[in-house]
Amino acid sequence: MIAIVDYGAGNLQSVQKALDFIGAKNRITENAAEIEAADAVILPGVGSFGDAMQSLRRSGLLETVRAAALSDTPFLGICLGLQLLFEKSEESPDAVGLGVMEGEIRRFPSDMGLKIPQIGWNSLQITPDCPLYYGVKNGAYVYFVHSYYLAAKHVRDVAARAEYGIEFHASVADAEKKLFATQFHPEKSGAVGLQILRNFAAMQRGNI
Repeated sequence: MIAIVDYGAGNLQSVQKALDFIGAKNRITENAAEIEAADAVILPGVGSFGDAMQSLRRSGLLETVRAAALSDTPFLGICLGLQLLFEKSEESPDAVGLGVMEGEIRRFPSDMGLKIPQIGWNSLQITPDCPLYYGVKNGAYVYFVHSYYLAAKHVRDVAARAEYGIEFHASVADAEKKLFATQFHPEKSGAVGLQILRNFAAMQRGNI
């Protein structure tokens, strides 16, 4: 079973519908014991970095989520769920994130001549051999909604890049820990996104 973490700041229904569509057993849950017992965990997120971290603390799930991300249980952060894996964000300078990975969450520069937030489809430059992207062609288009982007500290953590005025890190992975995250929304990214979720579900079943 894939646990979709309900901490009051996630786009839960669209993630669940996508998992249902690919036949992946899942449950939206705010129960720490269910998250700990799950075969895989998804951390969605919408809204601001600081508000989401407050919601995680209020829910009592902060340490449960951090432990899940650091374990060898397959873990997928989506959109703000990627950003929360890092220590801090320019969006909420006083808020402390989960600190599971190293890097900076920055705001897109206002002088790029592009609309902020980025809303819409953009192509990925995929790092070879990342299991989350098996069967996904380099240059595939996925759906983004964000004003802040990741600059990861370590090149080894970068699973995919994209460009929006500047190059940014669109996905990260620690394959040994089965820890993955995407700035884009796989659940809103059509056939490409469904393939990514199929790959994640396959990890949960031990098939990747």
